[in-house]
Amino acid sequence: MSIQSRRERERAQREKLIIAAARELAEAEGWEAVTTRRLAERVEYSQPVLYSHFKGKEAIMAAVAVEGCADLAVDLRAARTAAPDARRAIAGVSAAYMAFADRHPALYDVMFSQIVPLPFATPEAPPALQAAFGELAEAVRPYSGGDSLGALTETFWAALHGLVTLMRGGRLPREHHELRLGLFLARFTD
Repeated sequence: MSIQSRRERERAQREKLIIAAARELAEAEGWEAVTTRRLAERVEYSQPVLYSHFKGKEAIMAAVAVEGCADLAVDLRAARTAAPDARRAIAGVSAAYMAFADRHPALYDVMFSQIVPLPFATPEAPPALQAAFGELAEAVRPYSGGDSLGALTETFWAALHGLVTLMRGGRLPREHHELRLGLFLARFTD
């Protein structure tokens, strides 16, 4: 093993450590609590070491968002591929999306509500973002008919995001969640 490959491996491990620390701190205390000073203390590296990996907090948040999209894509793919038919696939993907948002509120926020320097909805979007969107698209594909699959997927995603956001913000009562999701899916799939 060369010194160069060892250094690259150590650098990648530091990046993962920084991303994990940011994610944990955000889930525990919110994104306002995530500062480079606090992250440096948590990972036991100096702030200049953090800046050698990331330009600042926004870049760290973007890295967390990319990792979160990769995790979401895995959950959505598992739900979609486990379903025996298209109707149960779209229902499973919807439930997996909502469950992900519920389990990881700060992660979900950085992925879809915070301003982060990531290109969304472009060919330049990181592969993890494309994979998560692609899983939504695959669930929607059987219902696209003559409609644009991209636009229909965006509409489907926007509806799921709206339900998540309104429920988490207390605008929609949680106890009616299953009913609302069922009504949405029935209108979407019929």
